[in-house]
Amino acid sequence: MGNILELKSVRKTYQDHVAVNDVSFNIPKNCIFGLLGPNGAGKTSLIRIITTITRADSGSVILDGEKLSSHHPSVIGYMPEERGLYKKMKVGEHLIYLARLKGLSKKDAKSKIDHWLVKFGITDWWDKKVEELSKGMQQKIQFICTVVHEPKLLILDEPFSGLDPLNTNLIKDEIKELKEKGTSIIFSTHRMEQVEQICEHIVLINAGQNVLQGEVNEVRHQFKENLFEFEFSGTLPDFIANEYEVISVDSGKVIFKLEDDQQSNLILKRLIDAGVYIQSYKEILPSLNEIFIKQVNEKS
Repeated sequence: MGNILELKSVRKTYQDHVAVNDVSFNIPKNCIFGLLGPNGAGKTSLIRIITTITRADSGSVILDGEKLSSHHPSVIGYMPEERGLYKKMKVGEHLIYLARLKGLSKKDAKSKIDHWLVKFGITDWWDKKVEELSKGMQQKIQFICTVVHEPKLLILDEPFSGLDPLNTNLIKDEIKELKEKGTSIIFSTHRMEQVEQICEHIVLINAGQNVLQGEVNEVRHQFKENLFEFEFSGTLPDFIANEYEVISVDSGKVIFKLEDDQQSNLILKRLIDAGVYIQSYKEILPSLNEIFIKQVNEKS
């Protein structure tokens, strides 16, 4: 399928500060890609380069097989963390204005905007001023502004900020639907649990450098510590504490640190033979949040 975006040895400095230091990674087409990193890591600088707001000092950026150029913003949708709506404008005229800036005719803009307003159940917002809307309502309008021109590449920076759980799920569903229709999405957030829920690939940026990248499940397996959780009923036999490294036993659950999957199968058999009823067992993989903290601390 190829890549929608390729960064090769990208570097960006601001006076004496190196914001992006020789960063390289690829984003496959038609995927949700997590761009992660602590504050000041260089994520915003990278996004500004990708959206052509600024230029890299060196390196190259390839978008859908072409070297990044001034015409590419028309195929990119970018929703920054700091929202950019004009408070005094009415919602309808605001949406039309921004859609026209992305190259849509007034007729096409109106048609596509109407589609989204109906989809979100907010057709009565057309004549409301932006300043009359709550932060969550403004977030919906900002989202429509970002996707109305049907971009190839969608960049979302903290898209759920200010949304209640119901509207978070609404936007999350729309992101997944856009992906299914062929949009490639960069998702930037500090909320690692959201990354685990919706992202397929990630890159972790720290101090201007990419320190970790890959498919989400592969990354979690890369950092696994061979911890296995067994849920049981009955009494654990004495050999468990004597022969195995037990991390914890609590309320019918025991966690072991084992050598590998084979040893987990062996201990399962021994427990069953000893009369212990095993309700379930699973390998415990580290969360992205745990991996994130560990990698940032090690690289600091």
